[in-house]
Amino acid sequence: MQKQVLLMAVALWFTGAAAAQGYPTKPVRMVITYPPGGNTDLVGRAMAQKMTEGLGQQVVVDNRGGAGGVMGTMITAHAAPDGYTVMLGTSAGMVVNPLLSSKLPYDALKDLDPVSNVIIVPQLLVTNPQLPAKTIKELIALAKAKPGTLNAGSSGIGTPNHLGTELLKALAGVNIVHVPYKGGGPALTDLIGGQIQMAFSSIPAVLPHIKAGRLNVLGVGSAKRSPALPNVPTIAEAGVPGYEYTTWYGIFVPARTPQAIITRLNSEIVRGLAAPDLNQRFVANGGDPAPSTPDELRRYMIEESARWAKTIKAAGIRID
Repeated sequence: MQKQVLLMAVALWFTGAAAAQGYPTKPVRMVITYPPGGNTDLVGRAMAQKMTEGLGQQVVVDNRGGAGGVMGTMITAHAAPDGYTVMLGTSAGMVVNPLLSSKLPYDALKDLDPVSNVIIVPQLLVTNPQLPAKTIKELIALAKAKPGTLNAGSSGIGTPNHLGTELLKALAGVNIVHVPYKGGGPALTDLIGGQIQMAFSSIPAVLPHIKAGRLNVLGVGSAKRSPALPNVPTIAEAGVPGYEYTTWYGIFVPARTPQAIITRLNSEIVRGLAAPDLNQRFVANGGDPAPSTPDELRRYMIEESARWAKTIKAAGIRID
């Protein structure tokens, strides 16, 4: 029996090595799990261009939005594990969605193999300028003095910015009302209009409004300050110790993709992110280029899952 298992392992290794020889010999499809035009799409297209240069074959973007990233992730998980389908996955699709629903048509850790993290995007806590609180400590004091009167918008129940709000509420011990919207755009519109008082959002989405004075920024959710806004304190240093909320994007392939192909893809991603033009482009838009090994990304996903599971349980969030 042991001999048969050994022979099978050797056969699979040779099959994988043969598949990787000369890879790629045709265009590679990059599934992006959100529609065109958003931040995920911009990051994916930038990476696809760099990977095209390195691989010597066109990396063709295939936007498969729907169900908060579920549709594109399912398509990738069920694709042939031959290196010709890769996916730009997000923290929402790979970590948050599996925590919120037991009915997903894929298992993020079993059906997909990590290749590399790409970028970490700090999230900003922004407020309407009419709100008297101008710092995190003032916001917490106001929320405690008037519990249940402040409204925080999000792009929907169970979305990362909803979880960021719930984490703030839990760590600061405040009662802030969550107001879900059908997307980040409508939430920002109402925030600027004064219908809600605060929201979490990515730097690219709100930076023009901050510069124009339509929004105030109180803090950044990352563990360190963002190079795009170096004068903005982290939420942790501004009054909520232990607070950390970022989103991230990583490259994944269907499970059982040959290791030699994963190694090749990883090297091209790392090389692309080190290119000054791409690195500076991401940093200017508030992102932190964060290439990793496949094992590092898998460990990061497990750590993120454990951390957000506590917040989701405490807030009683489910989308089943």
